[in-house]
Amino acid sequence: MQALTKKYGLFTAIAMVVGIVIGSGVFFKAQDILEKTEGDLTVSILAWIFGGLIMLFCVLAFSMMATRYEKVSGIVDYAEATVGKDYGYFVGWFNAAVYLPSMTGVLAWVSARFTVVFLNSVIENFAQDPVLGSECMVITLFYMVGSYALNALAPKLAGRFQVTATVIKLIPLVLMGVVGVIVGLGSGTLRENFAAVQQVGGDDRAGHFFAALVSTAFAYEGWIIATGINAEIKNAKRNLPIALTFGSLTIIAICVLYNIGIAGSVSIEALRDSGAALAFTHLFGDGFGAILNLFVVISCLGTLNGLMLGSTRTMYALAVRGQGPRPEVFSRVDETTDMPQSSAISGLLFSMLWFFYFYAANLANWCGPYGFDSSELPIVTVYIFYMPMFVQFMRKNKDLGVVKRFVLPILAVLGSLFMIVAAVIAHGKGVVYYLIVFAAVMAIGVYIEYRRRKTHKKSSS
Repeated sequence: MQALTKKYGLFTAIAMVVGIVIGSGVFFKAQDILEKTEGDLTVSILAWIFGGLIMLFCVLAFSMMATRYEKVSGIVDYAEATVGKDYGYFVGWFNAAVYLPSMTGVLAWVSARFTVVFLNSVIENFAQDPVLGSECMVITLFYMVGSYALNALAPKLAGRFQVTATVIKLIPLVLMGVVGVIVGLGSGTLRENFAAVQQVGGDDRAGHFFAALVSTAFAYEGWIIATGINAEIKNAKRNLPIALTFGSLTIIAICVLYNIGIAGSVSIEALRDSGAALAFTHLFGDGFGAILNLFVVISCLGTLNGLMLGSTRTMYALAVRGQGPRPEVFSRVDETTDMPQSSAISGLLFSMLWFFYFYAANLANWCGPYGFDSSELPIVTVYIFYMPMFVQFMRKNKDLGVVKRFVLPILAVLGSLFMIVAAVIAHGKGVVYYLIVFAAVMAIGVYIEYRRRKTHKKSSS
């Protein structure tokens, strides 16, 4: 078995943290959050801030783990080191079969959707339906296969693309944030939008906050994927914690600034109806607005690249531990590309499977009660996996001070619990149907590992 080489530096690691998180959710969920709060801008911004703080608490807790544990795949390493080998396998299987591919499938569609929006702005009647049209579906599959090919065949180039896309995606976000705030304050639009609070009861407003908070989980999620390449980061025990912390603070600041900025450009009602694309064209004009929309597409592709980067390595993370299906196959690293090709192919196939589910359940509404939101609930599930790791970290690391050993992990546990409660309130019965599917997928993983151990025991005796 050939180990993966150290090929990514600190700047690339920071770009991966920022680039994986920022790029789709901040655009995709901005309109969704305003809809869930019924146009209450104050509650929307509070949800963005609170969701960012939950992310930050978890990031700081994992940053401490990153200084102590390093193997081949961050979250699996940390689960194994804190809770145990079997728990590490459960986390790794969830990562490979549910968490990363479900996000990757959604991101491929989001990237295609914004591409169609851009093409419609420069090519008259390019697509009648930017959500369900055949053009969007073809572009989705093209992006998915393309991002797989980039990561599987040219991983160093994929790292460079991640850095480039991160720089590009910050342009429309920062520009909209700064210009939108300045224009909004000058015209009074920002003050009017903050003042235009829907008159609802206290319980309803709390419910709107919880629903919006869960949506920020999608927008803020992805930072943990950067830990999946810790074996490929130079001086990972130093550089990965720096990248996680600095990257997360940057993400929170940009997300909050951007959402205030779009609220300074047009009315809340217009944003709820047409989304951020209207804010760009209204503030910068049709021509410049189209260019910024192109930047949004590149931004989304940067996030997709980061997610596929993680997806292509998930089966490898299990295989090098001798776990999961056919470890002898999935642990092989191609000498030419320095990539585990079998693992990469499995990541692409799982991502496609989850995209087809997302299309059937969330876009076409073909799945009835099993049409749960695959862009949010798998993400919330990962917080359940985090909590035992935080607890065991506190128990095992007796040499740390009070803040590092207790305060930060406890804040991370409380933040995770809050996110889980918010998901239950926001999605109701959808959580039950998701858990049924989740249990089935995890049972398959348990059966695969049981058969592998049984076969291994027979061959050893």
